[in-house]
Amino acid sequence: DFLVVTIQSELSDDEISKLQEDILLRIKDVGATGLIIDITALDIVDSFMGRTLSNVAATAELLGAKTVVVGIRPAVAVTLVELGIRVKWNVNTALNLARGRQLLKQLIGAEQRGGVS
Repeated sequence: DFLVVTIQSELSDDEISKLQEDILLRIKDVGATGLIIDITALDIVDSFMGRTLSNVAATAELLGAKTVVVGIRPAVAVTLVELGIRVKWNVNTALNLARGRQLLKQLIGAEQRGGVS
């Protein structure tokens, strides 16, 4: 089962932290094996949001869920690289929701076959 989270507007640091808690609790509650975070609507991803997305992905992995972030706009990608976040960011990405679902299926399938940890 995949959990899809769409962030539709800019969030304060407190809202981002609350969202992180909610996502991780939901993964645990439903036993999700995959998480897609859609940030298509965001024009800006600051360093706190970037680190939080990375932390969510790492923690979700510990809970047994692979994560894919979708909808990164070109300007957001440039910002992440300029901030040095992308270099440290161990998060799978995809262009859109359809490709994100496809990537999650591949990641989960590979893990089930023993190909990815």
